[in-house]
Amino acid sequence: MTGLFLLEHGTTKHLGFPLTEMSSVPSFSLIGIAGWIELIGGILFVIGLFTRPVAFILSGFTAVAFFYVHFPNSVFPIQNGGELAALYCFVFLFFAAAGPGAWSVDGARAKSA
Repeated sequence: MTGLFLLEHGTTKHLGFPLTEMSSVPSFSLIGIAGWIELIGGILFVIGLFTRPVAFILSGFTAVAFFYVHFPNSVFPIQNGGELAALYCFVFLFFAAAGPGAWSVDGARAKSA
């Protein structure tokens, strides 16, 4: 679900679905590049391909999002609206350390090797 929720941020930015105020951003703007990371990283994380490096990159990406967007408003996530970004960061960090599950593409590749 974490991967799907992150993927949704990318689909709204580049595919216009679901339609939000972030839909149809310029592809090479800062928000557009974030959308590409969300879109590609979300797909790879959902299917479980290259799980550890993707999760590590997404963990750093969401940490940067927290500090760039939310932290200037307040130190406390409850006050700055950054709870979700902080939670994403730690969930992805967990998967970077723990690795993929048995039902992932990485898990299937490990069994066949």
